[in-house]
Amino acid sequence: MGNTAVELFQMKYIVASLLYSGIGFIVFIIGFMLLDLLTPKVNIWKELVEKQNVAVAIFLGAIAFGLATIIASAIHG
Repeated sequence: MGNTAVELFQMKYIVASLLYSGIGFIVFIIGFMLLDLLTPKVNIWKELVEKQNVAVAIFLGAIAFGLATIIASAIHG
């Protein structure tokens, strides 16, 4: 049982987790940038922050959840 605990905390697993998290975060940001480019008539930041549009906030939350799910599935395998 002692070997299992040592294997869980090996440096290669920590580095791999950090690397995949970084890649996932970068892909997530690129996804949102792509969404912003595909909706040129709507200024998402203005709608969200200045106008406090709840519908846009819910839409962005759904997009964020969908992107995160796809990225996590791709990374996990």
